[in-house]
Amino acid sequence: MLTLGLFQPAAAEVPMGDDGLHKPDWLKDSFKILAEDNAEAVAAGRHLMLIVEQRGCIYCAQLHNEVLTDPRVEALIRSDFDVIQIDLFGGTGITDMDGEELTEKRAAGKWGVTVTPTLMLLPRQPAEGADAARAAMAVLPGVLGPDQMVALLEWARADGPDSGRSLAEAIGR
Repeated sequence: MLTLGLFQPAAAEVPMGDDGLHKPDWLKDSFKILAEDNAEAVAAGRHLMLIVEQRGCIYCAQLHNEVLTDPRVEALIRSDFDVIQIDLFGGTGITDMDGEELTEKRAAGKWGVTVTPTLMLLPRQPAEGADAARAAMAVLPGVLGPDQMVALLEWARADGPDSGRSLAEAIGR
């Protein structure tokens, strides 16, 4: 029996937490005070990325199990990003970039997030008084493929708009 070349490795399965969300080991353990989290990321030479997700989201599963486990993507995240998970319907308290204290659910509504997953990439110097969505250099609903995710992360690592390329140019859209 000839099976050479027909074997396709299964996508990696990222563990699930008690809240029904995927829990890769590189997620930042945070009090979710976003301005402080961003300042810590900047001090470490990194960028802050928020991932808004929800329990049972098949696209979140695709993002975690097929895209974020790509060795190129995972290497970029581990070396250059602090990642905080936000539950679209969560009751955990957060402090938004503008200082407002609210639940994850209320923050997602304030930010206009209606699709999961949604990625938000924060700049090193966010606009004063802006909430996370308005301060973000990119807000991307849905799932990118691994190549586009690598391009997105490299663009963000190069300070996004300050790199001289638009987000659309960077990810080829």
